[in-house]
Amino acid sequence: MLAIALSVISVVGPQDPPPQLHALIVSGANNHDWQWTSPEIGRALTETGRFDVALTNEPGTALVEAPAMHQRGELDVIVLDYNRKERWPEAAERGFLAAVEAGCGVAVLHAANNAFPGWQDYEKLVGLLWRDGTGHGRYHPFDVHVVDHDHPITLGMADMHMHPDELYHRLVHTDGSSYSVLMAAYSDPKTGGTGRFEPMATVASWGMGRVFHTPLGHVWKGVAESRATWADPQLRRFVARGVEWAATGAVTLAPTPLNTLTASEQKDGFELLFDGRRIEHWRAYRSDGPPAQGWVVRDAAIVHEAGGGGGDLVTVDEYGDFDFRFSFRVAPRANSGVIWHVLETEPQTYMTGPEYQVFDDVGARPQAKHSVGALYDLVVPGDKEIRPAGAWNEGRIVIRDGRVQHWLNGKQLLDVPCRGPEWDAMVAGSKFKDWPFGKSATGRLALQDHGDEVAYRDLRIKRL
Repeated sequence: MLAIALSVISVVGPQDPPPQLHALIVSGANNHDWQWTSPEIGRALTETGRFDVALTNEPGTALVEAPAMHQRGELDVIVLDYNRKERWPEAAERGFLAAVEAGCGVAVLHAANNAFPGWQDYEKLVGLLWRDGTGHGRYHPFDVHVVDHDHPITLGMADMHMHPDELYHRLVHTDGSSYSVLMAAYSDPKTGGTGRFEPMATVASWGMGRVFHTPLGHVWKGVAESRATWADPQLRRFVARGVEWAATGAVTLAPTPLNTLTASEQKDGFELLFDGRRIEHWRAYRSDGPPAQGWVVRDAAIVHEAGGGGGDLVTVDEYGDFDFRFSFRVAPRANSGVIWHVLETEPQTYMTGPEYQVFDDVGARPQAKHSVGALYDLVVPGDKEIRPAGAWNEGRIVIRDGRVQHWLNGKQLLDVPCRGPEWDAMVAGSKFKDWPFGKSATGRLALQDHGDEVAYRDLRIKRL
């Protein structure tokens, strides 16, 4: 007989997701493609789950109210995607500076350091500016190196590898300004550069406010290829960490970019099954293409919308023994699952494949064999630490040599046979006994459509 312990649930973190930070993106004028970049910057912030983002194309009006909004707790950080020589109206300038002096953060992105020549307060706040003598080589991928490994923004961050962008060189220091350099990149003469390392990120203070500045983030109008700048998960995570620091003085976002492989995972042979933008490694069950409805890519995640239909997603490839790691987020009381060794011989994925249960244990309190991390209807998970609906949990399934392991948030929940007499006995005592269930040693992975809202990201797998 297989001995199964009772599951003990421990809830990690707050019962509700942490309060979001309020960010205001200031746009409306730029020599770059602000009509595209400003919404995309907003998406780079919202996909982290840390920010509530508003966007204004009329800063001359919006910034007048910035001090009052900050005082009321409605504004934590101003993100500048704005470049124009002509200055804002005096009331807007006063409002902007007063909000920052009172503790509102500010993030200065790319060509925003070109703006407002002669506005001395703005120039001191930014510190390094595009002025006479500044330039850049041609658009190309380059490495961006961490200079200060101890600052909250860069703590734990790896260097950015082959980031596609413009590399500003000879930025002009403003007399009387004080800042620290966090990251730098080599400006290669072969691409039109200076032959020296140029600063790619700085931090400073202005009154009680914190200033994060990066000259990265270039996108030209009418040049779709340059949108690769903001498609880079490295830049998206770096900017989000910088904006969070400007807002709070601390960084809670993980240093690893979303939907990427760490250096160790690359070395270990993991494959990425989702890049945050396309679901090319997945398709509809028993179909040659994507589902017609229900599943969408939103906020760097594969999301099934509540009641959307579409059926289960399955991997294009099949897997035998594997180590599959994934993040999932459920809506309150939501139900889903990751099903493995799926064959497409039956009407439903669960008729052939066992399931790692994905569930809102906190809101729904399911029976133990149907709780999050269970081998659904077969094995109760051991003691576990779960994060509530709306928060991201880290799942893991390992199939090796006829055994299956389930993990949740870094803790192993079960390690049981998935072939042989013990397995056959478990199946015979379950709801699956009359189906060709768990018979194959290979098959596809499936993300289950159970009708509820559920999101998946950071999907990566290693064949064992």
